[in-house]
Amino acid sequence: MGTFLISSINIALPAIEKTFGMDAVMLSWVVTSFLLATAMFQLPIGRWGDNSGVNKLYKVGLIVFTLSSLASAFVPSGTWFIATRFLQGIGAAFTNTTGQAILVSSFPAQHRGRVIGISVSAVYLGLSLGPFFGGMLTQQIGWQSIFIASTILGFISISIAFRFLGKDDVQSEKSGKLDYKGLILFMLGLLCLVYGSSQIPETKGWIIMSTGCISLVLFWLVELREEEPAIDVKLYTQNRLFSYSNLAALINYCATAAIVFFLSLYLQKVKQLTPQQAGLILIAQPIMMTLFSPLVGRMADKFEPRIFATIGMSMCSVGLGAMAFLTTTTPHWVIILILLWVGLGFALFSSPNMTIIMSSVKRTQYGQASGSAASMRVIGQMTSMTIVTLIFAAMFEGQATEQVSNFTFLKAMKWGFLTFATISLVGIYFSIERGKAPKYPEERLTT
Repeated sequence: MGTFLISSINIALPAIEKTFGMDAVMLSWVVTSFLLATAMFQLPIGRWGDNSGVNKLYKVGLIVFTLSSLASAFVPSGTWFIATRFLQGIGAAFTNTTGQAILVSSFPAQHRGRVIGISVSAVYLGLSLGPFFGGMLTQQIGWQSIFIASTILGFISISIAFRFLGKDDVQSEKSGKLDYKGLILFMLGLLCLVYGSSQIPETKGWIIMSTGCISLVLFWLVELREEEPAIDVKLYTQNRLFSYSNLAALINYCATAAIVFFLSLYLQKVKQLTPQQAGLILIAQPIMMTLFSPLVGRMADKFEPRIFATIGMSMCSVGLGAMAFLTTTTPHWVIILILLWVGLGFALFSSPNMTIIMSSVKRTQYGQASGSAASMRVIGQMTSMTIVTLIFAAMFEGQATEQVSNFTFLKAMKWGFLTFATISLVGIYFSIERGKAPKYPEERLTT
């Protein structure tokens, strides 16, 4: 449900831009507001879930996500639309964080890779369906119908969750007290960083971003001294396998998240395709991710998952570099081949990397580990969109994407993909240097 909405919204961006008269920077906030809210709340919710139980938080997230989806279909302005997208992000933070923890705690360790592979495949199935059905709904009915469809899926999900998810068996080693001072610093830091980036190159933009950096540094220092921190930063400082795997995830999602955003605009603006036609091309990447994630997940149970993840990240780096050289005359089949390549790389990376993260902590830390992994994904996606926002702000001079020339748009896209390819190369180091994952380590950690 969540990823269907994310991928279908990318296809609908040109239509949303016209409806609300947005410029390029404001349009990027349609995506960024959702990611920002998710990033702000996922880590705290992970800790909250360990203390109070993940099942009930999952249900809360479904309700918030579904109701905000319904509101998004009927908002009167772009500002209200961005606000409801922010609420959707909060709902997604609840479900993203608690979902993996529910799954991992429900199956024996030797089946973890397989279960995570199936879960990741379901996520990618949403991504696969989004471009096609989102394009079709946008073209035939209007972009608002995407949110109506998401609302219907939401109510179905709520009924299933309340039917099958029972009471929580909480095994937290903590008292349940939350460090609100740390939470405020963390959320303020992310908010300032993202909002400040949209105000660059104005001086106030740099001031706001600097404030965000200071807030995050203060947050880290506060959490190191807290007996019961909002986020256990020692997991990152004392567990190399956990920290490097999370860094690899952060970098991978930062490098790849803007692919659909850029290519959706490229296919409809430069290549003059309809939303439905653009969706048929963009579906190539998530189809590969959907098909191969379960298989890779099973293989990660039997072989060293770090190797799969590193190969996958390397493939993504090559694909991103190739996308930097797309032109007005690039054949459609070339674009599809690149997307298939990147999709396979992503499938090789995601399931094994998640398996390593969840295997590197105690059972009582599953909520935090799941929240951390989900946060790395969303913070990476948010950073990716922040980079896009910076490029648009610097090159588009306040114009909408449909107003700038194809030459200017292609130049912006080229610099974007070259930046992302470079970032991805850095991630390969953390993927290979994290060390070998021990077999079912929670049996050792809990003794």
